[in-house]
Amino acid sequence: MTTQKPTTHTLVPRQLVVYRRERSAIWQCRFNVDGRWQRTSTGERDLETAKAKAHDILVEANVRKKLNTAPITRRFKDIANAVVRKLKDEMKTGKAKPIYKDYITAIDTYLIPVLGKYAVNNITYEALEELDRRRTKRMGKAPTRSTQLTHNAALKLIFDEAVYKGFMVELNRPKLIAKGKASERRIEFGLDETRALKSNFDEWIEAGKADSKDLRKLLKDYVMVLLDTGARPGKELLDLRWTQIEIKKYPSVKKTGVIEPPNEYNDTGEEITILNLNRTAVINIQSGKTGSRLAIGRLPTVKALEDIAQRNYGKALSKLLKEQCKDYIFTYKEFVSDRQQKSNRKAKLARPTSFSKLFDTYLKEHNLQTDPVSNKKRVLYSLRHTYATLALTNDNVPIHTLAKQMGTSTTMIEKHYSHLDSVKAVHQLRGDESRQLIDMELDKEVKKRYSYKQPTKKKETG
Repeated sequence: MTTQKPTTHTLVPRQLVVYRRERSAIWQCRFNVDGRWQRTSTGERDLETAKAKAHDILVEANVRKKLNTAPITRRFKDIANAVVRKLKDEMKTGKAKPIYKDYITAIDTYLIPVLGKYAVNNITYEALEELDRRRTKRMGKAPTRSTQLTHNAALKLIFDEAVYKGFMVELNRPKLIAKGKASERRIEFGLDETRALKSNFDEWIEAGKADSKDLRKLLKDYVMVLLDTGARPGKELLDLRWTQIEIKKYPSVKKTGVIEPPNEYNDTGEEITILNLNRTAVINIQSGKTGSRLAIGRLPTVKALEDIAQRNYGKALSKLLKEQCKDYIFTYKEFVSDRQQKSNRKAKLARPTSFSKLFDTYLKEHNLQTDPVSNKKRVLYSLRHTYATLALTNDNVPIHTLAKQMGTSTTMIEKHYSHLDSVKAVHQLRGDESRQLIDMELDKEVKKRYSYKQPTKKKETG
């Protein structure tokens, strides 16, 4: 039989115990309700007073159980912090969902500051309305429905944890509603604007200061890849490593219709054909919003990767990939002045935290930031919408294929791009082949079948 410590006293066998932790003068209480042990503080320093308080706690807990409420509760803040620790632990394993970072931000920035003072089983609708008011004030605008859904998902995790630990019952869980307005679709770049966006980069890079040129060059490569793949700006590309890239070739032969002149080897001449290697980057995205996926980058992406490899390592892309380099791709060399070079300081590779401000500067300086029709501001995410718009209207990419490439659902594609009108879809609606079929001369039998026949007049009856 085990002997209890002098700091532990059993008041009711298998139901009620008071104990004192090391380096603490306050007596704690451990009690069993419905086969589940709970812990709380008696708040008392005197043992006899603590015992009496513990009996009261057990009685109150059993009464609460009969009333279908949690036998003991905790502050919202304590449960929320426990959930944050769990999310962070899962993120360290590398298997967490990308959305976990947004949950942590929502909990730390909005939920705990507003709801932290409440008991977790006493979050009323008045408290949730207070959350709405203070969240809107902090954001400076009403949160979108998407933002509210993210915050509600984080709240659900906290309530789930509270129910699991017995600090809350389902009856006390408030119903969470996302009543914000739907997020607006970000405006894309038009075809002429996209051409201007690409063609003005080199001159802008050369006009920059010496300590900013490498970062500007990296921004150009970043934009080219976003335009070419439809990836989400941020982690999807900035977290990429060279080991996540594979370059493949899909050769194709294109006939030009041009006949070369006859020569000594060929009396009649031959049609000139062009061999296209179709170098393609297969990108293994691991930090996608909806999980990992494979995305395809065409020649613009391959060239951007080649430029980065040459600038940062002085190596060909193929060689760098063969060496299984594990560095992050989107890095640039820190500027080293002449004086620093004399002291043998070497340039290190640095990762940009964000390209948003630099891209804003580029757009402002080239009159591309504001859409002249809607007066909406363009941002990096506009490149993703530009890619999708061009893929649907010019490349005739099936919605299912596009959804796979962009890491989203066909429903979201249809929702965000149902605005495409006949002007943007001119390449699809031109219908060259169908027009040719319609204009073909009718077969004689068909022509006869549908030829005009003068109607016969009915005889009048007197």
